[in-house]
Amino acid sequence: MKVLFFANTDWYLYNFRLGLARFLREQGIEVVMMSPSGDYGPLLEAEGFRWFPLPMDRCSLNLFSELKLLRRILEIFRAERPDVVHNFTIKCVVYGSLAARWLGIDRRINAVTGLGHLFISDSPRARLLRPLVKSLLKLTLGGSKSRLILQNPDDARFFSQLRLIGDGRIRLIRSSGVNTTRFAPLERKRDGPFRVLFASRLLWDKGIREYVDAAKRLGSRLGKIEFLLAGRPDPGNPSSVLPEEIARWDEAGVVEVLGYVDDMVPLMRTVDLAVLPSYREGVPRGLVEAAAMELPIVATDAPGCREIVEDGVNGYLVPVGDVAALSARIADLRDAPEVCRRFGVAGHKKVLKEFDERIVFRKTYDVYRELGV
Repeated sequence: MKVLFFANTDWYLYNFRLGLARFLREQGIEVVMMSPSGDYGPLLEAEGFRWFPLPMDRCSLNLFSELKLLRRILEIFRAERPDVVHNFTIKCVVYGSLAARWLGIDRRINAVTGLGHLFISDSPRARLLRPLVKSLLKLTLGGSKSRLILQNPDDARFFSQLRLIGDGRIRLIRSSGVNTTRFAPLERKRDGPFRVLFASRLLWDKGIREYVDAAKRLGSRLGKIEFLLAGRPDPGNPSSVLPEEIARWDEAGVVEVLGYVDDMVPLMRTVDLAVLPSYREGVPRGLVEAAAMELPIVATDAPGCREIVEDGVNGYLVPVGDVAALSARIADLRDAPEVCRRFGVAGHKKVLKEFDERIVFRKTYDVYRELGV
């Protein structure tokens, strides 16, 4: 059996799907991957997987470029003849499914790990493209051997209500999983400043403005508190924060800008609280990793975030866009070390029970088996 993974970045394949690829290989399945070019393609090849670079611009609306991309996808599919095509993110779902249907590849697994900027934003571009994308999704998600994997019930209701796919072909698998051996609890010393961490791509949709505003409020009022920002802009996303904006925050001392952090484990061992005021998620991997390491969490009461955070059990949920509530909850936890410890222990237990990568891999493999793999 051969499975082809198609994602919109090689970074995503390496950081979010490498574990699944290894698991499938252990089951005797050959895994081939394709994505736009990047630094992580060679790392995938070093892991023993064949990887094909694509001439893909995630934001392109150029008809010539898009036809060229689709032609290249068809070339790879024809040469490889995969038994299953597994597409990740909406653009890859549309293009990968179109190519697979054209070539008669019936077994298709489409994974949407969050609705993204197109469905969150109210920008003119997003409003213009939404009807077209909905029509394309309805066309490409069809087929008796097609399955759609979503990460939270809010997204499942969204696809169901728009009748983009029959309910019987939707599978709910919460998150891409986390390695709980690597992301494990470690005793922290609390003799330094209270350190708050925002770790994500630097997108406005992630609630970065609210996080910075909370840092401005609390940094001037509370002593011994530090706000960290780990991540980098994503130029391929219309919601990306401009680098000069980030530089201004750093220069003003509002937040400490760490840039992209390749290994989050050492960093998370030095912080006291994880924060993500996102507008909408699939299930945020960074919060799952934080909970696995017994960090308390403050996040928004938004799709995806409330899958990992139980309000008052392993963290706090605040309304989307509410800087005052976000600031208050950060301040509450800064002054309550016992609550932080209790939340951290509860979060770790939740991850072991629901989000360990071995659980996610097995559930995903069950979807493969449904299709006769």
